[in-house]
Amino acid sequence: MTRRFQKRTKRYLGSRNCGGGNTKNRRGKGGRGGRGMYAGSHKQRWTYIVKYEPEHFGKHGFSPSIPKKVPVTINVGDIHALAKSGKLEKKGSMFSMKFEGKVLGSGEIAVPVSVTAKSFSEGAKTKIEKAGGKCESAAKSTKASAESAEKAN
Repeated sequence: MTRRFQKRTKRYLGSRNCGGGNTKNRRGKGGRGGRGMYAGSHKQRWTYIVKYEPEHFGKHGFSPSIPKKVPVTINVGDIHALAKSGKLEKKGSMFSMKFEGKVLGSGEIAVPVSVTAKSFSEGAKTKIEKAGGKCESAAKSTKASAESAEKAN
C-alpha cells in the first residue's frame, strides 16, 4: 500500500528543531507553565479553577479570633512602693489593698499590708506575712459570701 502523505519527520530532515521553532515549548518540562497549584491559577489556569475547583480561593466558614487572656499580676515590691507613696488606704496600723489578679514575689516589702487577691505565689505569701501583713484569697472570700447568702435563703 502506498503512502498518500509523507511522514512528518521526513519533512523536517536536516532541520534543527523539526518545526518547533526557537521556543522552550516542546522541550522537556518547558511548556507546563510552572509547578504546583498556585502557578498560574490566577492567570493561564484560571479556566481550570473556574470549572473544576470554584471553591479553591477565598475564605470558607467561620473561625472567630479569640483574644488571648493576659494574666494580671503585681509584684510585692510594687505593693511596697504603692504603700510608701500613700496610694493605698490605711486601716489602723496596716495598709489594705484589693487586687483582681495574682501577686508575685519579686521585690522586697517592709510595710504590713493586708492584700486580697485571686492568687498568691509562695514567695509573695512568705514575704507579706514576714512583714506583718495578711494574704486573703478573693476566690475563698467570694465562696464564703455565696455560702452565707445560700444559708440566709
